[in-house]
Amino acid sequence: MSAPVARKLLERREQALGAGAQLFYTEPLHIVRGDGVELFDADGRRYIDMYNNVPCVGHGNARVADAMAAQQATLNVHSRYLHEGIVSFAERLVALHHDGIESAVISCSGTEAVEVGLRMARLATGQRGVIATDATYHGNSEAVIALTLAAREPEAHPDLATIPFPQRFRPIEDGLDDTELADAYLDQLAAAIGHLEESGHGVAAIVLCSILANEGLPDIPGDFMARASQMVRDAGGLVIADEVQAGYCRTGRWWGYEVTGFEPDIAVMGKPMGNGLPLSATVASREIVEGFRTRTRHFNTFAASPLQAAVGHAVIDEIEQRGLASSVSEIGRNLKAALVDRAVGCSWIGDVRGHGLFIGVEMVSGKDLAPDRARAVEVTDRLKERGILASNAGAFANVLKLRPPLVLQQSHAEEFLSAFHAVLQELDG
Repeated sequence: MSAPVARKLLERREQALGAGAQLFYTEPLHIVRGDGVELFDADGRRYIDMYNNVPCVGHGNARVADAMAAQQATLNVHSRYLHEGIVSFAERLVALHHDGIESAVISCSGTEAVEVGLRMARLATGQRGVIATDATYHGNSEAVIALTLAAREPEAHPDLATIPFPQRFRPIEDGLDDTELADAYLDQLAAAIGHLEESGHGVAAIVLCSILANEGLPDIPGDFMARASQMVRDAGGLVIADEVQAGYCRTGRWWGYEVTGFEPDIAVMGKPMGNGLPLSATVASREIVEGFRTRTRHFNTFAASPLQAAVGHAVIDEIEQRGLASSVSEIGRNLKAALVDRAVGCSWIGDVRGHGLFIGVEMVSGKDLAPDRARAVEVTDRLKERGILASNAGAFANVLKLRPPLVLQQSHAEEFLSAFHAVLQELDG
């Protein structure tokens, strides 16, 4: 697409949507088609998608598209009728979790699923206080975005408390071994619990992405997640695992909490569940779910529909029948190892970390390893010019975020590594 045509489309977009709607890249892309892990722009140029986890079983997936079309052509109604499909999908979904997860509330977005989880926890415990990390993001409704805002606006959110996210790269205190470092972060959690109890709000829940994705995929010290979960339960609260990014085999296991070593009381899922169709869920024990339903009469016209069920089944079928968990583990392990090798001797790569096909490359500058957001933006722009789509994220927006569809093949990973190596050479002169 020529520059004048692209500018005209951008002008129309700003008129139609209002200026300020976010776009990736210094020069935005006009994407018109997808196939597997490949995207194509208006000029037919091919890109490898190293970012989008929504189409987890691939752009344009035939099984998902066929299931969607067939169900829509047959029946799609709200959830106030009996339907075999939605019952069997909910049964299948909860069976993928640990034994304490028994029932599901189906929704349409991760934000809604998290909000349902918060309401469940507050109703089940009779408390209001919620704990999150100081660099979290769980959604954008007024109630859920408050978890993100609480760290910088504590006075506006008295029933929320935040803790520094646990990490090894920029530890809360230097010179500690792994156990001591976990202890230091748990001391922060103890203080947050104490604050909520003293304020009279009590502890309803802690909400954590199970791999701390938005925080930048930090290496979590020791057994922090398991011990933190127990501390919250000892205070009368519940543990909510946000699996919107971490779940659906993103890490090589079905759930991120399996990788980081804890079992939640409530788990929330979203993005990849429908491979593009709006589908999310909040799962917990039957007691917690029924307590929520009895006291809220929660309903969503578009949730728990036959269409969602058909697509939800198709996505799980693809993951299981194509052996994607195993593929994600192997390709992700190879990709991370190659990135670690390429980082050797590069002064502006501070760390490479992650799980399965969710990898972060932290960009830094100077001897003090200061976060370098500008370098991360430059790297993503240069990768785009070489046909690779990625983005920057993390607490300081300085982490190259690699989160491709699960159907990524080793050949695609090699193409990415070749492009990344070329960018390293360019930037190192």
